[in-house]
Amino acid sequence: MAKTGTNEQTSDGNANAEGYAFRDPRALAQNIARLMEESGRVLSSVANRSNSQQSGPYSAASGAGEAAKVLGQVAKQWVSDPAKLVSAQGKLMSGYADLWGRSVRRFLGEDVEPVVSAAPGDARFKDADWSERQFFDFWKQAYLLTANWAEDMVENAEGLDDQTKRRAEFYVNQIASALSPSNFVFTNPEVMRETLATNGENLVKGMAQLADDLSRSKDLLRISQTDHEAFEVGKNLAITPGKIVFQNDVFQLIQYAPSTEEVHKVPLLIVPPWINKFYILDLVPKKSFISWAVAQGFTVFVVSWVNPDERLSHKTFSDYMTEGVLEAVGAVEKATGEKKINALGYCVGGTLLASTLAYMAAKGDERIASATFLTTQVDFSKAGDLLVFIDDAQLKSLEEMMAERGYLEGARMATVFNMLRPRDLIWPYVVNNYLLGKKPFPFDLLYWNSDSTRMPAANHAFYLREFYHNNTLAKGEMSLDGEKLKLGKVKIPVYELATREDHIAPAESVFKGAKMFAGPVRFVLAGSGHIAGVVNPPEKKKYQYWTGKKPPSKKSKADGLDAWIESAKEHPGSWWPDWAKWLGGHSGDKIPAREPGDGKLKPIEDAPGSYVRSRTSDMPEVTAGGVGNGAS
Repeated sequence: MAKTGTNEQTSDGNANAEGYAFRDPRALAQNIARLMEESGRVLSSVANRSNSQQSGPYSAASGAGEAAKVLGQVAKQWVSDPAKLVSAQGKLMSGYADLWGRSVRRFLGEDVEPVVSAAPGDARFKDADWSERQFFDFWKQAYLLTANWAEDMVENAEGLDDQTKRRAEFYVNQIASALSPSNFVFTNPEVMRETLATNGENLVKGMAQLADDLSRSKDLLRISQTDHEAFEVGKNLAITPGKIVFQNDVFQLIQYAPSTEEVHKVPLLIVPPWINKFYILDLVPKKSFISWAVAQGFTVFVVSWVNPDERLSHKTFSDYMTEGVLEAVGAVEKATGEKKINALGYCVGGTLLASTLAYMAAKGDERIASATFLTTQVDFSKAGDLLVFIDDAQLKSLEEMMAERGYLEGARMATVFNMLRPRDLIWPYVVNNYLLGKKPFPFDLLYWNSDSTRMPAANHAFYLREFYHNNTLAKGEMSLDGEKLKLGKVKIPVYELATREDHIAPAESVFKGAKMFAGPVRFVLAGSGHIAGVVNPPEKKKYQYWTGKKPPSKKSKADGLDAWIESAKEHPGSWWPDWAKWLGGHSGDKIPAREPGDGKLKPIEDAPGSYVRSRTSDMPEVTAGGVGNGAS
């Protein structure tokens, strides 16, 4: 690379070195000194963090250990067949030799085709200089050759069981994503231009932002993904008007104010995940599923889970059913006077709702008339990459940590979800925040993503072991509160939504679970992923969705998701109107709109309530009888 002048011809025959020249060596030297000072802050922060903070389940240390163990099994398989190993190594060396030869020819001015190209849409290499400048192009191709070869080594390793191969693929993806040349100053053209243009000021700012992120982090480093000062719950997020009409130890119940003169007779209860906060369904008004549902003439209630600490460590999955969903059903009945309600569960909230429905079926409780499941798994045999984290050793370590603390810090689960898509949810922010020195862009969804919650030890241990590890609900072996759960006894109408690019609840897994309900099932497949596929307002006119027949309940050669898609009908835009039409058919006639407080439950406070605002340990005091039932 040329370091002087802006009209100098580069050695690779490309255009001049504009953007790759020192501007002010003195300022650069001063910024290097400032960078060393900020680096000292970072090193001090890291040194002061306890070993327990930097280790434990889902940490970098434990991840490195697991990766070494799993990839060691892959290596063992290859070493057992020396001839095949030599052939694989020869293929990689041949690729390097081809790249070097073509690089020499390009240096001499010849037009050459690349040995390997980045996949379409790979945002890491979108800068034109990744192709136009030979230095960066060489590192890009060398990286892609190596990463592709490593993936092939896992794919073609013989003698590995499916779980080991899945875990090896996951760890290779983590390592490859981390080692991309886009993540380093001297091999990223955009970072190099910014460094030279600002005399290293970007690196100083980046190191300062890293120090700030470390100071705000608890167990694990939380990389800022958005501008946290741009949002506030109750101010510009979760602002759909409503009241808290009931609360106990584990949740507050929100009843939303109507926005239509008439509403459907049968109310709707929404059960969100307890590992996240409910306002993913009530972001800014234009994205709010809750506000939109209210506008369709539904009386909407939402469970807002508490952000628990060690005082609720004993709360089990069964408690979240009895004190959570069932208490909420009873509260909706009191608030509206209706004996029947409709229910909707999202992700883990849907798993809890499905378990509750099986329990209610066993007890002969028919208060829930229909159920909607959004990206919900009930059969975890195809649960995807999250299964990487669920084995006996990791579960034991996690359970020991939770037993000591009484809960799992939300940062650990957030880290797991980010690791499922490191190229999208980790490394772009490392580059933007710490290398380019830029502030992250304000984004409501990513603010919500960072606003994670703790999980009670007893509840979370049961969820991971019994659902992910043992899959007892799907096997018909799970019992809650003394009742054996059989999903085949759930005969109410079901609306089941999967999203095609879901990394958390894979569409195949959701589809397989949809077969387990005995009643009429409307299965819908939406475009995009776990969040964007769900939070997709009709006005945006984004993505698409597919509708088709009920998933077959009996095994056949054509009972899979791919076969269902082949015969399904594609529709442009959001699935929301399709769902509203379906739900309207199960919601009865129209009646005058209900206001919060019209029934037996009186308002406690304005929505979104105090539970959702809790970010640290400012949990309300609780007693054995709860913190109030909204009757006063």
